[in-house]
Amino acid sequence: MRFAVFGAGGVGGYLGARLADAGHEVHLIARGEHLAALRSEGLRVVSVLGDAAVDLPATDDPADIGPCDYVLFCVKAYDTRDAATDLSPLLGEETAVVSFQNGVDNERWLADAIGEEHVVGGVAYVFSTIAEPGVVEHTGGPARFVVGELDGRRTDRIETLDRALSESEGIEAVLADEIRVELWRKFTFICAQAGMTATTRLPVGEIRETDASWAMYRRIMEEVAAVARAEGVDLPESTVAEWLDFARDLDPGMYSSLHYDLTHDKRMELDALHGSVVRHADDVGVDVPMNEAVDAILRPWADRTA
Repeated sequence: MRFAVFGAGGVGGYLGARLADAGHEVHLIARGEHLAALRSEGLRVVSVLGDAAVDLPATDDPADIGPCDYVLFCVKAYDTRDAATDLSPLLGEETAVVSFQNGVDNERWLADAIGEEHVVGGVAYVFSTIAEPGVVEHTGGPARFVVGELDGRRTDRIETLDRALSESEGIEAVLADEIRVELWRKFTFICAQAGMTATTRLPVGEIRETDASWAMYRRIMEEVAAVARAEGVDLPESTVAEWLDFARDLDPGMYSSLHYDLTHDKRMELDALHGSVVRHADDVGVDVPMNEAVDAILRPWADRTA
């Protein structure tokens, strides 16, 4: 299959390397020093599931690539709308654009730009980042990637994508019947993990040891789950309890990408996380005071680095 990875960072770079190792044609879209390193040295993945090194074509111009079977769309959520306007050279009649991003709004934004028929939902469970230009480091997580058509159909293209991912070493692939449920399920967790580690500037271990903070962690998830259900998403009742069990087992030194961006003066995905919760909550009439608090505390920082 012919893949383009739009945003070859921690998630996109990991996927691109694994798919290339499995024999697929992969093109990388990146920028800056990372792009320069990809062109000169190739892409290297350092992973707890086994390292990989591939030499793949890399560019900052999608027109250099042309139509693909699949576009793995892995940019930060705040870049979704702008990046979506650059997708047209990659699109053929049957091209699927698979969003592997944080948040629950990206698929709608993509559909507005390129048409819903091109958009596939995706959820990535992987702790990976750009360790240095040209190098992606995968430090943990199951490397599980969930995909599904927005309308729940089992189309040829989604089954073919699932096979390509399943047959790639270092990837656990899941084909979802209800991808919207999966998007909100992950959203429930990342809002708690991101919000609490960023607002406290502390890792999850210290949050767990502080009763009030651990209670807020739980309440953030409960609020997100309530918003999802008010929007008609059939989120399992066990969602919050399962994520709390998961969070209890996390490495005590674990932070979040939102915390990293905050502490490194980088642009933050606050609008796609707690800002989004607040907007959705307003639409369905659900109270979300914990998410409002996170949004209020971090908003000046997000505005500063926007």
